[in-house]
Amino acid sequence: MSVSDPIADYLTIIRNGCKANFDYVDVPASKMKNHITQVLTDQGYIKKYILIEDGKQGIIRIWLKYNDEGEPAIKKIVRVSRPGRKEYTGAKSLPRVRDNLGVAILTTPQGVMTAREASRRNVGGEILCYIW
Repeated sequence: MSVSDPIADYLTIIRNGCKANFDYVDVPASKMKNHITQVLTDQGYIKKYILIEDGKQGIIRIWLKYNDEGEPAIKKIVRVSRPGRKEYTGAKSLPRVRDNLGVAILTTPQGVMTAREASRRNVGGEILCYIW
């Protein structure tokens, strides 16, 4: 089975893990997924993650975060830019997700970051996903 959109598969694994109330999920590693996971950790949507070397591409183990009632910190995670339709934004028109209650993750010339960070640095880029 060939993977046509590894970022969408990564987001689906996280989404399904949250719905099934898993403690952690394992995803195949890549530099882009590692950077996105770091942003999710910094924003408080996941507890922690580690990179497991398996002699191939590696695995990212992500511990999911839940509140006291057992509800996941990630309510919804949506892929925006797809391989067939890339979504770009300039520094002046960065997206706001759920009136700034959510986060837009972008890939920019300065790396993977949230829309708020991109606004501070005055850069635009490709919108990868929305999360709230």
